[in-house]
Amino acid sequence: MTRDEWWLATIGRTVIWARLRVLEAGTAEVFDSDGNTLPYDSEDTARSMLLDAEFVAWDGLDAEDALERGFAPGEIAPPQAQDDARLRDRMVQSLGARA
Repeated sequence: MTRDEWWLATIGRTVIWARLRVLEAGTAEVFDSDGNTLPYDSEDTARSMLLDAEFVAWDGLDAEDALERGFAPGEIAPPQAQDDARLRDRMVQSLGARA
């Protein structure tokens, strides 16, 4: 069984998503905002790569963390699409100008 985790990074008012998929064999892959699927030997290696690139786990984000990154809780959600080709176009989200 595979398991997906969503990760995000912010640059100004832009949110960049990455999907970490843990595969049955214990390996992992990251689908990035460029539409690339990057293979890793383990979930830990994939997580380390995401942390090194200043991504944070969506599931671990609390209200204070969200506000520090420039958005309110509930303002964004991980992108969804029927397939990875369509998902690629949704992996970068602009939050628009601040009020």
